[in-house]
Amino acid sequence: MSIQILTDYFLQYGAFFIFLIVLLEYLNLPGFPAGVIMPLSGIWASKGEIHFGVVLILTVLAGLIGSWLLYLIGRLGGKTVLGWYFRKFPKQEPLIREKMEMLRKKGCIGVFISKLLPVARTLISIPAGMIRMNFWTYTVSSFFGVLVWNLVFVGAGYFLGETAILA
Repeated sequence: MSIQILTDYFLQYGAFFIFLIVLLEYLNLPGFPAGVIMPLSGIWASKGEIHFGVVLILTVLAGLIGSWLLYLIGRLGGKTVLGWYFRKFPKQEPLIREKMEMLRKKGCIGVFISKLLPVARTLISIPAGMIRMNFWTYTVSSFFGVLVWNLVFVGAGYFLGETAILA
């Protein structure tokens, strides 16, 4: 999918497009990678199409909502969901099991660090729910991890502009 097509979607659907794509990413669902949409939204902000602060708020909110939904899935039906997930994606089982052990040992620091790592940043939410990590501790750790991750990507688009994406 080209940058022009993504820009056309943004122009048609506005900020909702950014929110939806980032939410899908944080839900670990197929969609456009937020690693493309977030820098692109930073470029749109640098051109005055949308305010930088709005982009950051939308992406962090989408990240938190996606993280909360996966946390809730882990909390309410984690073992069942995890069994299904491992059958569907067996290569991710060692990573998730490793993250669950890390969560037991590291707690909120583990969530924060995981939110800064590709793949782990979306998968960590289910194990956090499964081990019944305190919801507010989880939320604060997730918020700061999501904020840092999204700020880097949106900021890269904003400050580096089109040359970073098109190069």
